[in-house]
Amino acid sequence: MAGGVSVAAQTAASASASTSAPASAPVRAAADTCSYPYVCLFKNGTRIGQFQDVTSGFQDLPSRPSGPNLVVQNTRNDDVAYIRRANGITTCLPPKTSIGIVSGTLTGIRIDSRSTC
Repeated sequence: MAGGVSVAAQTAASASASTSAPASAPVRAAADTCSYPYVCLFKNGTRIGQFQDVTSGFQDLPSRPSGPNLVVQNTRNDDVAYIRRANGITTCLPPKTSIGIVSGTLTGIRIDSRSTC
């Protein structure tokens, strides 16, 4: 995992039960089809969404995708991405990282021009 911050550690610190994990090898391989400068969502290895714009607020996810077998990949070089869950927890993905969503439902995504979480 690129970047200096462990996404799994962030999630564990923000929730008593971890709902995210670093992407597994097979899921990560499928998610590697996301090209720069997108933040992509994958369900069962199929891309179900991609986002490119830096925004000041969250973009809603009408499909409300949920785990397991859900991966969010941030291919951006210098921008972080935040994912928002239905339970209110927000997780920051550093540039060039991916995260597997083990459980829970995603409700929004925001790309921020900051380079660190």
